[in-house]
Amino acid sequence: MLHFLDAAKQAALRAAEVLETWRRKFSVREKGRFDLVTDADVASQRAVHSYLAGVFPEHAFLGEEEGAAKEKLPNDAPPTWIVDPIDGTTNYVHDFPFYCISIGLQVEGELVVGVVYEPTRKEMFSAARGHGAWLNGERLRTSSAPSIDRALLATGFPPDMAKGELALEWWRYFSFNARSLRRTGSTALNLAYVAAGRFDGFYAFDNHVWDVAGGIVLVREAGGMVTRVDGSECDPFAADALATNGPLHPQLVGIFCNGRS
Repeated sequence: MLHFLDAAKQAALRAAEVLETWRRKFSVREKGRFDLVTDADVASQRAVHSYLAGVFPEHAFLGEEEGAAKEKLPNDAPPTWIVDPIDGTTNYVHDFPFYCISIGLQVEGELVVGVVYEPTRKEMFSAARGHGAWLNGERLRTSSAPSIDRALLATGFPPDMAKGELALEWWRYFSFNARSLRRTGSTALNLAYVAAGRFDGFYAFDNHVWDVAGGIVLVREAGGMVTRVDGSECDPFAADALATNGPLHPQLVGIFCNGRS
């Protein structure tokens, strides 16, 4: 397991070098309305794929760019690396320093390794099942916030806000009921920050598997919980997710299930 983790960290560092090379020099095009993709995304993914394929030629690879499939992986699939080469592309495009490389490994239907690397602060969040979650060598623990009125929450919005009415409704609710609320533009970093105790919880309704695969392992290994927003079993291929420090989880699940009040 630690061999897998070390390889993921090395791959993330190689991708970060690519992003630094391309920063402020790339061309931008749209892969969908308001959804930017850059030459840097593709180059970063190729750097990760090339390194991991060299170390583990028998493993499969699922990346956001270059037409990655979105279907749920069968439990008998080979070990599969799930990669977002830039989570927070719009931030990267605008040179706003809140983006990362996210790498997860799924084995026999379970996520077992997660790495989220934020290059502007050189923060390497890493976790392997049964080995804890770490930030640059320091052990991570989720927070102890017991209620939403004492919680700093994070959320994500879809790229096209024409489909974001639900996110806006919950934004309003938690703006009035939580201590505070953040929209950062990077799902993977939101999850890493829950693991680090910087955020007390994160929810969103428009995730992709490459957004969450690395962060799910981080939250779990730091002592937190990850499910769907209704409290059902976590499914990284589902669009919705709820990650918390643990104590907040029943309260937030109850709010999402019973409606705003």
